[in-house]
Amino acid sequence: MIRALLHHADGRLTEPGPAELPAALAEPGSLLWLDLAAEPPEVCEPILHDTFAFHPLAVEDALAESHVPKLDDWESYLYIVLHSVHAPRAKALHTHELDLFVGPGYLVTHREEPIEGLDGTWAAAHRDPRILGRGCEHLLYRLVSELVSSHLPVIEGIDAEVERLEDQILEEPERRALGEALQCKRGLLLLRRILAPQREVLNRLARDQLGVIGAEHRVYFRDLYDHLVRLYGITESVRDLVGGILEMYLSAINNRMNQIMKTFTLITTLFMPISFVVGFFGMNFFAPSVALPAWTGRPALWATLGALALTPPLMYLWLRLRRWV
Repeated sequence: MIRALLHHADGRLTEPGPAELPAALAEPGSLLWLDLAAEPPEVCEPILHDTFAFHPLAVEDALAESHVPKLDDWESYLYIVLHSVHAPRAKALHTHELDLFVGPGYLVTHREEPIEGLDGTWAAAHRDPRILGRGCEHLLYRLVSELVSSHLPVIEGIDAEVERLEDQILEEPERRALGEALQCKRGLLLLRRILAPQREVLNRLARDQLGVIGAEHRVYFRDLYDHLVRLYGITESVRDLVGGILEMYLSAINNRMNQIMKTFTLITTLFMPISFVVGFFGMNFFAPSVALPAWTGRPALWATLGALALTPPLMYLWLRLRRWV
């Protein structure tokens, strides 16, 4: 889907078609927002390369859809890669890449999947033309703010899931809880890989001397940078909690195993005297069925009793030498 919004110098808002884009770009005092959503590369490439004259490397990066967040300054425009976070369930976390070209008088967005924050900003711009009338810096700020805001519900959902897993493991540790904890950990690692470079992008927007971003607008991006830094810190805290859950699960499993071994040891200890009595009186010294004096006579009995008496202390000494006790 290709859609465009053009804010004219007199405050009017129109929707030009693809053939009208060159005239919209040439109109003085206007702001054009072009959104390329889930369009094939053969459709997007002529618009990005011919109409807007973007560098082929920037166009190639935008159509590749496989980049971490970054910012490239091409002097006359900026190429920015950001990610939106979507989690239909707390453990199922997905990221959607958004490519932005920001220049004087235009903003081009390219994406392969729906992004809720972008669609919400588009609807708001339809209702209120003043959003586009404030310039491309303000429009970029609105979009980035929506993307940053999408991280907080996801982190809160993972935090709530971690608390639930803590309670479940304390009550009854199960293997399923371990799998869910590992899923949360993988989601947090993915979120961390997105937040760290995205934080650097906002830091550059807030502090670098960029020709497209005026000095009066950097303070807004500085606020978004501070917000993302706090989110990154919360993510690290929740990640530590997940590590604590894994340790708690292993500790609970070890405690359960200790209780099982304690029960088995008690049963073995109770039956040990019975086994000794049955084994001792079951030997052929007392009523041999075959006349073998060398093996069933009194010397053999005393030798057997001596071996039985010496085996426990000898075993104990061997265990001490091995440093097992």
